[in-house]
Amino acid sequence: MIKEKFKVLTVDLGSGRGNIVTMDGRDTVAGGSGLAALLFTKYGHPDKPWNDPDQPLIFAIGPLTGYFPLMSKTVCAFKSPYHDQYTESHAGGRSALALRFADLDALVVLGKATRPSCIAVGSRHLEVKEVPYLWGKDVFESGKMLRSTFKGAGHRSILRIGPAGENGSAMACINADTYRHFGRLGGGAVMGNKNLKAIGINGDAAFQLPDSKDYPKIFQDVYTKLTDTDMMSKYHDIGTPINMAVLNETKMLPIRNLQRTSDPAISNITGEQFADLALLRNAACAGCPVGCIHIGFVRERFQKEHRYIYRQVSYDHEPIFAVGSMLSIEDCFSVLAIIDMAEKMGLDVMSAGVALAWATEATEKGVISEEETVVRLSFGDTEGYKQAMLHLGRGANEFYRLLAQGTLKAAEYYGGKDYACVLGQEMAGYATGEVYFTSQALGFRHSHLDSGGYSYDQKEKGKDVSKAVDFLIKDEQGRVLLTSMVACLFARGVYTDQLLAECLKAVGYGSLAETLEPVSRNIRQIRWKNRLATGFMPEKVIIPKRFYEITTVKGSMDSDFLSSLVAEYGKAIRDLVQ
Repeated sequence: MIKEKFKVLTVDLGSGRGNIVTMDGRDTVAGGSGLAALLFTKYGHPDKPWNDPDQPLIFAIGPLTGYFPLMSKTVCAFKSPYHDQYTESHAGGRSALALRFADLDALVVLGKATRPSCIAVGSRHLEVKEVPYLWGKDVFESGKMLRSTFKGAGHRSILRIGPAGENGSAMACINADTYRHFGRLGGGAVMGNKNLKAIGINGDAAFQLPDSKDYPKIFQDVYTKLTDTDMMSKYHDIGTPINMAVLNETKMLPIRNLQRTSDPAISNITGEQFADLALLRNAACAGCPVGCIHIGFVRERFQKEHRYIYRQVSYDHEPIFAVGSMLSIEDCFSVLAIIDMAEKMGLDVMSAGVALAWATEATEKGVISEEETVVRLSFGDTEGYKQAMLHLGRGANEFYRLLAQGTLKAAEYYGGKDYACVLGQEMAGYATGEVYFTSQALGFRHSHLDSGGYSYDQKEKGKDVSKAVDFLIKDEQGRVLLTSMVACLFARGVYTDQLLAECLKAVGYGSLAETLEPVSRNIRQIRWKNRLATGFMPEKVIIPKRFYEITTVKGSMDSDFLSSLVAEYGKAIRDLVQ
């Protein structure tokens, strides 16, 4: 049965009590990103800092979650410790389907627990448990203990943080079901600030599928496009790591803290190399038939006991770029070992890797020394980076605590801002050119997935500022609609606006289906209003010098074009909230 009203569970950690709230808005914000933004307008405090206990931590799903394949993501919204502004982070895994089977459209966590705690949520129960014995334990240790704490099977999801979140790192992620993450902009620190180690969601109810005659046909059509055509095959086969070789060949891969954009040495960390040597298996988020999660292995020897243990580590393009090419690590198993350490600490691998790349170059230039880094940082040194990840996650000294708040914050204190590879947050793994750099620097989530700027750079030959800005604005609107459903963005080629409308009608949301264009504009506007109300000033965004210095297969960066793009896109963002 469809729900015209949103059903939201709010949990106050201070009192340990929960409350079910029903809200209008299905036909104006859909769900997911739109619902999260609406909930922040209700529960958020733009004028208070991110670490105020009253700030909400929001998890929201969409109207098609559970009904169609790849509607498998959850949106997590919060005021970020990275920039103290409203933001979102998205994750797959089992949380979306668990919330659907718990009969919830959203979970909102308020307040702060007096002692380290966890939340257990189901369709008919809520419990806040004290778990001081988990504080300080890494993500994997916590996971083992939490699986016995959160009883239930099937549609069960466990969200947890590691030491980085407990220590307030702006690079702290929320681990979702071991292999997925709410990775960017510090959601883990928000949980840590609330003394919240974990959230267990048990989807212990059922929900009725539509009795519409169109539903089975449309479902089968979507499923066929996802599984029997080539549209999604690259994500299952080699996966996104296939980008490593492609970007390297076109001189668009960030290497050695973006000192260059191509290097023959990356042949040992391409997607093909990982698949040949390190791939154990594929996995999938709940409700997804594609299986894009690639899981490799690391082997660790215990010297005294003369034995080995093997651990499974998920990988894709972004972690391989961040701790592989950016750190000049040229072996796939070494890359996995560094990822494994970042995962234990509960760090966003992308931000942590890029931060350590800056720290390494700063060391080479004499800006910082081993007195700050504790261990020797040198491009290509796997063991040094593993230890540095440990120090970064645990905040070992003043340097690592400052670096954990963002690379630019450390660079502003020590020096070296020119080569800090930060575009709103630490860059993603694409050095494609001016449009992409602009899109991540000013994009809503400072994410490469806010729009297809990286694709525009690769395909478009001209340098028309208005055309590029128009593309970024329109592409963002299309993606906002998908993240309000909440669809995996890998399926954006399948879920056209027309198909989304058909899917919505088939499950009973006919009114929403007829107004997708104005609804997507409304969602985009609410999100940007929240962002600007919490302090974002697009005209103050500065792109570090390093991004102006690179060369791709298209040639050197055009500094005038890049500067004009930043200025005009900033104005366009302002216009969106008028």
